[in-house]
Amino acid sequence: MRRWGAERLVGLHNPQVNEHHLESSGLPADSRLRLLSFNIQVGISTERYRHYLTRSWQHLLPHTGRADNLQKIGSLLGDYDLVALQEADGGSLRSGYVNQVEHLAQLGAFPYWYQQLNRNLGRLAQHSNGVLSRLRPWAIEDHPLPGPKGRGAILVRFGEGPEALVVVMMHLALGARVRTMQLAYIRELIGDYKHQVLMGDMNTHASDLLQTSPLRDLGLLAPQVEATFPSWRPQRCLDHILLSPTLTLERVEVLAQPISDHLPVAVEIRLPGSLTADALPALSPALRGTPE
Repeated sequence: MRRWGAERLVGLHNPQVNEHHLESSGLPADSRLRLLSFNIQVGISTERYRHYLTRSWQHLLPHTGRADNLQKIGSLLGDYDLVALQEADGGSLRSGYVNQVEHLAQLGAFPYWYQQLNRNLGRLAQHSNGVLSRLRPWAIEDHPLPGPKGRGAILVRFGEGPEALVVVMMHLALGARVRTMQLAYIRELIGDYKHQVLMGDMNTHASDLLQTSPLRDLGLLAPQVEATFPSWRPQRCLDHILLSPTLTLERVEVLAQPISDHLPVAVEIRLPGSLTADALPALSPALRGTPE
């Protein structure tokens, strides 16, 4: 373990557990895993470019509409098994002191969740990434990414050894130079694993990620190339779920849900049999997302 500043312990972590949702824990019996990545913009609804100015105060102060937006986001989550959240607030003035990762885990009836605090501004803001999971992770690693303080990646592992499924959730930098450094770091994290998933707001297009970035030698697939930003008139594909060729793609979709300034990306994959036996215990499909 090593310290990042004075506020963050980097290394292995245990997930937070929602005890009353443990009955919905496990892999669906059809061995399909449903993934969602969503930059939620701390629950702010942005429908025009001018809203970045007129609603900018919501990045500092609470707003009654934020709770409604989180309810809308929560209603999307019940059909998914593993969710990556970017631009969540960990509980500060602007969110009404609500930990948005924990709150969405409750709304979606997820038994396991983890909040990664990337920039701690005290009462003003708790800039965070988050993971929500119906599967109990074998390991969670919290990694600050290279470059200016405030970007991070969460590595979630299911199973042991090179045959394990490794999922990295991230929010990458806007600048190409720093983003390349961050991708090189992530490449080192996942290089020894056979089954890989990368999820998040990567702030660049799939062609850059697969052809010119440090990921280019991994043979990753980008099943989704539809634009995700801005949500009201999508023009750029910035949000991705990248897959190793060992994972079978069943479905991919950009959800037409302009709640944030990004659209969520969903992928359904079928896992190899070597993964489903021990690393991911079975769950009846009827239990997915069923709240108590």
